[in-house]
Amino acid sequence: MSTPAPEAESRPPRPPSPPLWVERVGTKTYVGTNDRGAEVRVGPHTDDGVFSPGELMKVALAACSGMSAERGVDRRLGADTPIKVAVRSVAGTGENRYARLLTELVIPISDLSEEDRKLLVAVAKRAVDVGCTVGRTIEASAQVELTVTDGE
Repeated sequence: MSTPAPEAESRPPRPPSPPLWVERVGTKTYVGTNDRGAEVRVGPHTDDGVFSPGELMKVALAACSGMSAERGVDRRLGADTPIKVAVRSVAGTGENRYARLLTELVIPISDLSEEDRKLLVAVAKRAVDVGCTVGRTIEASAQVELTVTDGE
């Protein structure tokens, strides 16, 4: 990751994005919503029909990686090339966090020459490194702030 240019540091901070909400619908079970009407069920990893919070983070990383690589993949392999992204996690020893997130971009490259394959891999990796906001945020360890307010 590169450090921001000096002029970037002098810009005024951007306002926060619109909030996403989760509402409790059962014991340790929530429904997350955004301002565009999308919903996702969130709960313990032991329950059926829900994503756990950790799984949602990994899904976000996978989707962001795929979306970031898509333009370069499509330019070299054609529009609508199948892209699949897997994310696995390695738990931190004695810590309640993931120590590593292992991301795998799966694209049809077997018909490419060795040179074209290396080029596409480099382009895809660069696109994800530069364009995946989720990955960049995880790598930089974003500051998390909690505010508690009255819900009445």
